[in-house]
Amino acid sequence: MISVRDIADQIVAREGGFVNDPSDPGGPTKYGVTLRTLAALGLDANGDGKVSVADLKALTRAQASDIFLRHYFQTPRLDLLPEALQPSVFDMYVNAGAGAVRVLQRLLIQMGRGLTADGVIGPKTALAAGLAFDLAPDHLADAYGIARRNYYYALADARPASRKYARRRDGGKGGWITRAEEFIAPKYHLTEAQHRARVSAWA
Repeated sequence: MISVRDIADQIVAREGGFVNDPSDPGGPTKYGVTLRTLAALGLDANGDGKVSVADLKALTRAQASDIFLRHYFQTPRLDLLPEALQPSVFDMYVNAGAGAVRVLQRLLIQMGRGLTADGVIGPKTALAAGLAFDLAPDHLADAYGIARRNYYYALADARPASRKYARRRDGGKGGWITRAEEFIAPKYHLTEAQHRARVSAWA
């Protein structure tokens, strides 16, 4: 199974260098780390006494990977989840923060677990995930990946500016969808026709 360190390194490689896309609500970003994240962590990379775009531009790949591991895996306690779930939840947490945990909690609620979708992994969520995995060890990771894919489609339904992340210009699957499906067994991937049907209402 892929390690969380490998996932962090893949995220850094995939996100690439500095970008400041006006349609991205995350604002200025480098290697997937936003300026807001740097400011929240107080990471003054260039030592000038303030956290600014200059610090973001000075961020290294190794520093970005360490940020993801510490603040997007260890701090939210993703290690309490079944090991098979950790890669996909971690990958989504970098992209969606606590929303990644809420997707899991809503899935567990649908499976009959008494939880609140608060985006926090505590003893109840960890226990519910463990029990669900024990009952369906071959399916829980796929179920989460499908729920994650649905979350991205719904987000793009509600926010037209985000549709470019779910659908390419040629109409094919965008980065959000293809990334979610990397954690889903191939038999549960949408065909191109199914994807195009799903996004056909978008302008």
